[in-house]
Amino acid sequence: MRYLPLTPDDRAAMLGAIGAASVDELFADVPPAARRAELFDLPLHAGELEVERELAALAAMNRTAGAGPFFCGAGAYRHHVPATVDHIIQRSEFLTSYTPYQPEIAQGTLQVLFEFQTQVAALTGLEVANASMYDGSTACAEAVMMAQRVTRREKAILCGGLHPHYAATTQTIAHAEGMEIVRQPAAINPEDAVIAAIDGETACVVVQTPNVFGVATDVSKIAEAAHAAGALLIVVTTEALSYGLLKSPGEMGADIAVAEGQSIGNGLNFGGPYVGLFACREKFVRMMPGRLAGETVDAEGRRGFVLTLSTREQHIRREKATSNICTNSGLCALAFSIHLTLLGEKGLRQLAAVNHARARELKEALAAVPGVEILTPRFFNEFAVRLPKPAAQMVDALLADGIVAGVPFSRLDPGAGMDDVLLVAATETTTPEDIAAFAAALQRRIAQ
Repeated sequence: MRYLPLTPDDRAAMLGAIGAASVDELFADVPPAARRAELFDLPLHAGELEVERELAALAAMNRTAGAGPFFCGAGAYRHHVPATVDHIIQRSEFLTSYTPYQPEIAQGTLQVLFEFQTQVAALTGLEVANASMYDGSTACAEAVMMAQRVTRREKAILCGGLHPHYAATTQTIAHAEGMEIVRQPAAINPEDAVIAAIDGETACVVVQTPNVFGVATDVSKIAEAAHAAGALLIVVTTEALSYGLLKSPGEMGADIAVAEGQSIGNGLNFGGPYVGLFACREKFVRMMPGRLAGETVDAEGRRGFVLTLSTREQHIRREKATSNICTNSGLCALAFSIHLTLLGEKGLRQLAAVNHARARELKEALAAVPGVEILTPRFFNEFAVRLPKPAAQMVDALLADGIVAGVPFSRLDPGAGMDDVLLVAATETTTPEDIAAFAAALQRRIAQ
């Protein structure tokens, strides 16, 4: 069997070479209490056909986003990905490429990264963008670490509108760096509380717009307060498509902008892989994590591309590295760049406008349901509603009706005391029929 290449004779020869009488002797340092004598309760090995059948049966238990009305958002959004994107990323030179250690033979990959950076810088309104990161949450954590390096301060304030998963990721990483994280309680409109918390010890303020409740906010006043105290402003965006309609972070005074780029060119994929966007002011570029692809000319004056800045630990001495992220989600970044190129500026703005229009239609339909309260005053394509019953209970009930109604906020932040709050999103994939079915089913379930 090709997956089990060693025969008993092979194993005996290897044990003889190292002077061990049995495989068990290799585990002599493991305390007997920690050893397991019998097999785990897992299926034994099977043939390829049997494995395929088993995995297919498990996969069939999943429900795809396109199987019916779907209103989930909360950091991952269902959008249409043109067939062209998948066709191009599956070309062998893209699908199999790894990392451009040798620029002379990786010009295509480097140019892709350069173009991607240019697009991200334009979207965020900042001068410099890196060649992507794991995802939005880890990009947020890396931004906080960068602010520590820039300001030489140890405190970060996370606003109450920041996605709880982003806050938790940042807390996990910052703890290892010895930073103080002030995580404010969940709040639909957290601006005043953020400004009041800024002091002379603050390294950075992390705000999200549109925030986890969908509220779109001009954070210029927060930027002014942060800068007056010598702190940096980090703006987080979980829905990159909103850049097509709203003010960019740079326009609002952000020093660093991070985002989840999944909604452009990348499907939901049951949770990943995704792609983190990261941009900053040019004066901070040497403190930026990741790597930076640049444009230059060779000895003969021909246009070429290089890694201008490589601050990852696999490129330079570990103690000099600004990040230990060892991949840049390159294929996802390529998909992002291809989709954005196909759209262009006009197409991006049009697509964003369609998303907002669909969300407004959804808001009007849900607002007409007795007992439903709309909580989000200004939004892009997502908003929060308060239900007369626990949101998780209503989601389960509506799933029985074939409708994926959204994300209960209690699932993201169980201790927030918002068990009746439901996050709902609408995109260009949402149809009027989907909205009507949702509103009708919700009204029926509330009345029961």
